[in-house]
Amino acid sequence: MDKVDITLCRLLLSNSRLSYRELADKLNLSVTAVHSRIQSLMNAGVIRHFTAKISLSVLKAVPVVIFGLSKIGLVKGLESRLANHGSIYWLAIGSGNMVYVGAYLKGVNELGSIVQYLKEEAKLLEPTVGIVPLPNIVSTEVGSSNLVLHDLDYKIIRCLKDNSRKTISEAAYELNVSAKTLHRRLSRMMKLGLIELSMEWYPDRSNDIITVFHINVKPEADKYFIGHLFEKYPSNMIFYWEFSNILNFYLAFFWASAMKEVHAIREGMENERMIQSVSPNILYTGYIFETWRDRLLEM
Repeated sequence: MDKVDITLCRLLLSNSRLSYRELADKLNLSVTAVHSRIQSLMNAGVIRHFTAKISLSVLKAVPVVIFGLSKIGLVKGLESRLANHGSIYWLAIGSGNMVYVGAYLKGVNELGSIVQYLKEEAKLLEPTVGIVPLPNIVSTEVGSSNLVLHDLDYKIIRCLKDNSRKTISEAAYELNVSAKTLHRRLSRMMKLGLIELSMEWYPDRSNDIITVFHINVKPEADKYFIGHLFEKYPSNMIFYWEFSNILNFYLAFFWASAMKEVHAIREGMENERMIQSVSPNILYTGYIFETWRDRLLEM
């Protein structure tokens, strides 16, 4: 991958239904070039599927990230032990046996059991638990009573779940509805944040370096600091998590083509006056699992 591929993937992670023309305009490329890049990423296994899922806000789910050093002897095979848990959707393994786990909980009451599960299965003796805040989808223009999914909405999400880039006409034909109706329903879900359109992304299938930076910000930093910080690395920044239960701490995922680039990013952050500490961990493999959230669409 190169810097353009990373920007392209970042756009598709946030909205996998962006048209080739929209992507081309954002990347200052031709439509043919964008199509070629996406196809190359799919052929390499970096992109597996373009996905559609029910919004976490609709489900009132609690997304969490649990991470820490694993005392397990061999991390090989850990993915097979976590794959069928039901709430774990993501596993990444980094340098020094640092393990990162993402999970969707049906409620905070499930937090204790999943932490105990990871202590036993992944040997995370002192895991850190971060609760990811959900965006507020209640609009001032639309009453909360209207923020619901109807039968046709579920059918549309089910139709797009393994290929969210299907054309309106293809999806309408499969569902036996008019293209106008499908477009209207899908536009409504997207506008109100009732549907999540993303992709299954495996950057470790490339020869590049993906690093997760553990960043502690000084308490006196204003709320805009972290956003301005990451704007300084537009070609490297992929995404970041902040946590409602851990103040002034962020996990930020960066792409680099070489270790000297990772070093430069770290050095740049350490020179920031409002940064308290920066600790990078190189990720070398990752897995995505099906969860109860996916199985809702099979009913």
